[in-house]
Amino acid sequence: MYIYKLEFKVRDYECDLQGIVNNSVYQNYLEHTRHEFLLENNVSFDQLHQQGIDAVVARIEMSFKYSLKSGDVFVSKLYVKKEGVKYVFYQVIHRKADDKLCIKAKVDTVVVINGKLAASLPEFDELVEKSNKE
Repeated sequence: MYIYKLEFKVRDYECDLQGIVNNSVYQNYLEHTRHEFLLENNVSFDQLHQQGIDAVVARIEMSFKYSLKSGDVFVSKLYVKKEGVKYVFYQVIHRKADDKLCIKAKVDTVVVINGKLAASLPEFDELVEKSNKE
């Protein structure tokens, strides 16, 4: 089901006073995973932007299940589907040591071409097809 995974390690400065990863940091983990996934599939945000094409987050739903702590190694995974004009990234983060689910997320993205909402983008449609094959 998940077609991409990326490993991370929690850094001290990502934790709050409670000694756990601050909730806002998880969005950075999720975003970095999406960007690396795109780069590994030869899709560059920079090149798209130079062509007047921008993929932007429209909505994020995150369910926090278990807190990561400093030094924890974790794996961020994703797959993508097309729903109307949205490309929806389904993402999870698991602590590597015991495969404990830490977060589930659904990230709705849309494509804007020269300031106008686009129905689709061929580069992203290929990624959706890849997700459907796995």
